[in-house]
Amino acid sequence: MAAEAVSASRPSRRGGELNTRHHRAALGVFAFIVVAHWAEHLAQAVQVYVLGWSLPEARGVFGLPFPWLVTSEWMHYGYALVMLVGLIMLRHGFTGRAHVWWNVSLGIQVWHHFEHFLLLMQALIGQNLAGRPAPTSIIQLLVPRMELHLFYNTS
Repeated sequence: MAAEAVSASRPSRRGGELNTRHHRAALGVFAFIVVAHWAEHLAQAVQVYVLGWSLPEARGVFGLPFPWLVTSEWMHYGYALVMLVGLIMLRHGFTGRAHVWWNVSLGIQVWHHFEHFLLLMQALIGQNLAGRPAPTSIIQLLVPRMELHLFYNTS
């Protein structure tokens, strides 16, 4: 019983060194990527809601000098894939309540990944959902894309 209590308080060895000895460093790299991407979405929201820019003008920080970043479904899909892989690879390094919230975030990102796969497929085949003029995700039928991605990248 005492051995079970000790092992329950430690991160799982599943995932090897990444979820034990290197977990903090890996989590730091992952957090940097997530926060940098989230900052891009926040910058875009500030450009729209504070500076009054139109949505096509509001491209975040990196999208200003590199406008193709904002419109590249491949880039957005790649980021969603990195998020999904990171959440899966690092999840066994958490226990208790942290593990529960990590799994909630993973569930949201599974859906986020599916939506970006749907967007990428529309861009590749040239046919958009519901006859929209641009690739559209399912939830985007109800919530504008910029606001939706602020939510996705917060979770």
